[in-house]
Amino acid sequence: MSTLTRPKTEPVATVPVTLRGPVRVLLRLHRKALWAAGVLLVLGIGIGIVVALRVWMASAKELCADGDITPCGGPVYQPSYARTSTELFLSDGGTVLLLLAGLIGVFVAGPLIARELESGTFRLAWAQSVSPAHWLAARLAVPAALAVIGLTVLIAVYRWGLWALRGYPYSHLTPWYASGVFPGTGPALLGFALLAVAVGALCAVLVRRTLLSMSLTALVLGVVALGLGKRRYELWPAVLRQSSGPVQLGPGDWDIDMGWLTESGRKLYWQDCDVAYSLRDIETCMRERGAVDYFAEVHPASHYWPLQLVETGILLALAALAVFAAFRVLRRLHG
Repeated sequence: MSTLTRPKTEPVATVPVTLRGPVRVLLRLHRKALWAAGVLLVLGIGIGIVVALRVWMASAKELCADGDITPCGGPVYQPSYARTSTELFLSDGGTVLLLLAGLIGVFVAGPLIARELESGTFRLAWAQSVSPAHWLAARLAVPAALAVIGLTVLIAVYRWGLWALRGYPYSHLTPWYASGVFPGTGPALLGFALLAVAVGALCAVLVRRTLLSMSLTALVLGVVALGLGKRRYELWPAVLRQSSGPVQLGPGDWDIDMGWLTESGRKLYWQDCDVAYSLRDIETCMRERGAVDYFAEVHPASHYWPLQLVETGILLALAALAVFAAFRVLRRLHG
């Protein structure tokens, strides 16, 4: 009587799931767009270097330490054309870098994620043992890494260009706190870029339409950028300075507000008298209200890093929330 024996089965080697495969596929699929991003990065670096060299050449023609091209100590101050045009150009450099970071998010929302969801090509990747979570993680990791590396270089180049304008008493277009300068000089720009990637992914998995997700991403990022720009001075406590006469501000002070103080410490602002006493002397109006000293609320130059770090923390927190929401939405829709 023959007996049945269980056939021997060879152990099947399981390959650990990593992001290497999805990342490689992503780089091959969007190589043209990534090349275009590289060209933009090179152009940005080239512009920064040209600006820095232009300032360098202009400094060789200046006769005085304050940038004057007329005889030092004379009654006329005239900066070189290269200096004024360079200052004008750099005064909006931070805004340009902020727009570049926003475009990264728009790219993630549209061509990178929403187009695949809209056309159905994502099913091919998911059918090849790539889970939806790994598929989305690859589309977040690649643009986030490229954005951080590229924008870090551009921040360094931009700061190099601004450095040549520091220390000159008549440079007024590029203070550290200017809305067109501050966003592009520190880690807050990197936080905004990561938020742009996260918001782009969230909008893409929510809407799953290319143009609509790109528009929604641009709208959300615009609201965040404008909101932070309007309320940036509130991210860190301002310094209160008071004096018996008008408060003197230094070249690096960010003037938030000015007015008068009463003996009890209550603040009286200039607009309080501008409305009620438009035809009278403002100082007399303040005295009648009990004012005894002048005051000014300022952010000195030492507040640059606290403001940058607080803004960066807010942006990273929002980015983390957007990433969490994107994975939850993807899991709810596709399991």
